[in-house]
Amino acid sequence: MRRTPTTAERREAGGIHFFYRPRVGGDRVASFDGVQRLLIVLHPGPDRLLRLLIVGRKRLPDVGAHERAWCLVEAVARRPEELRPALDERTYQTKTRGVRFQPPARPAGIGAYAIARHDDHTHLAYELELPRQPGEVQRDLNIGAQASYIVAVRNPRAPAPPGVGRPGSGRPDLPPELLERFRGRRFASLDPPDFLDHPGVEIVLVGAAFDVARELGLDLSTEAETAARNTLFEDLHTERGNRPVDPLFTGVWE
Repeated sequence: MRRTPTTAERREAGGIHFFYRPRVGGDRVASFDGVQRLLIVLHPGPDRLLRLLIVGRKRLPDVGAHERAWCLVEAVARRPEELRPALDERTYQTKTRGVRFQPPARPAGIGAYAIARHDDHTHLAYELELPRQPGEVQRDLNIGAQASYIVAVRNPRAPAPPGVGRPGSGRPDLPPELLERFRGRRFASLDPPDFLDHPGVEIVLVGAAFDVARELGLDLSTEAETAARNTLFEDLHTERGNRPVDPLFTGVWE
C-alpha cells in the first residue's frame, strides 16, 4: 500500500524567474547550442535579498531521470536594478578579438517557488505562471510547468568535487551559525534558506518529482499568479537593452 506523503513545511516562498544568456557574438539564439548560461533569480519578497543563481549544466536536471546539477549563487541584491548588469547586453574589449558583444539575457519562465523541509531533507519546488504552455525553449532547458528538487548546500570548507565551482572564486563568507549547520559534513540541507544570501555558495539540485502538490502537499498556483503580476516582472523582463520577451510568452527561441 502506498504511504501517504507527509506535507512539507515551508521555509521560504516567493517569485522565481528563469533567464538564458546567449553566447558572445550572436544577436539571435536558434537552439540550445546558442545558450551560454541558464540563470535563476529568486525573490523571497519585500525587504528580502534577490539571489541570482547560475546553473552549471545550462539546463535544469531531468526530474524523471533524477539527474543532478550544481548551482552557484552569483550575486545578491536589494533591488532588481542591481541585477541588470548580469542580464543586459554588454560590450567589452579583448586583447585577441577586439570588441566583443554579448546580447541581453532572455526570460524563459516566471512563477512561484518554495523551499520546504520534507522529512530529513529540503526541496526547492516551483510552478510556472508564464509561459502558459511551455514551448521548445522550456523543453530544451528542462523548465517544466512545475517540478521539485532535493536541494543541499556544499560545505565551503570541504574539498570541492572536480568541476564544481568557479576557479579562484574563493570561499563564501558564511556566518558561524550557518557553518555550524554542516557539523563537519560535506553537505547540509538548505535550512535555513539564508545560505542563499551569500555569493559563492554552491548548491546541488537533484530531480525529485513533477507534481509538487502530490509530492510535497504544496499548492503554488496562487503565488505563481501573484509573481507574474509583481513589479519585479516589469523590472527584469521588459525589453530594456532590447531584451526579447517571446521566449517567455511563446516558448520560441530568440
